Amino acid sequence: MSKFVIETRDIADWAEKLRAGDQVLLNGTVYTARDAAHKRICAMLDRGEEPPFPLKNAVVYYAGPTPTPPGMAIGSCGPTTSARMDPYAPRLLDLGLKAMIGKGDRSPEVCESIRRNHAVYLCAIGGAGALAAKCVISLKVIAFSDLGCESVKKLEFRNFPLIVAIDSAGGNLFEKAK
Repeated sequence: MSKFVIETRDIADWAEKLRAGDQVLLNGTVYTARDAAHKRICAMLDRGEEPPFPLKNAVVYYAGPTPTPPGMAIGSCGPTTSARMDPYAPRLLDLGLKAMIGKGDRSPEVCESIRRNHAVYLCAIGGAGALAAKCVISLKVIAFSDLGCESVKKLEFRNFPLIVAIDSAGGNLFEKAK
């Protein structure tokens, strides 16, 4: 197990090097999207439209932050259960998505897509959304504002703590735990 500080702009270079169990402090641009947003993004792609953010080498955080309190960039922003995005993840990975952040195990199809696309799945600590919020320095809603907390947001992370759960070589912490 190793520890790394990674900039999101370099995630494509790191995704193939990271291994299940590695600890990461992530810095840079991350987009939030949950299941309702994923459904809309895939509908946009079906219509030949561009998604609300560039997928190539992007990092998506499965989170729906609470309202922003005074003096903070974001409200509590813990991870949501990633399996709800499993129907959409392989398509987005095939289009260039490089990293996903959430909590919980992924389907065999998503694991294969992570391997095939040299991507990575990172887990954040569930139940620690208020602490995670301290690692977000800015937030901007960029799509689907009608979805409220599930709108697509552009976040800037500073030393956001994560663990590599599924790596591009087939390593999987959830399988090891079984």
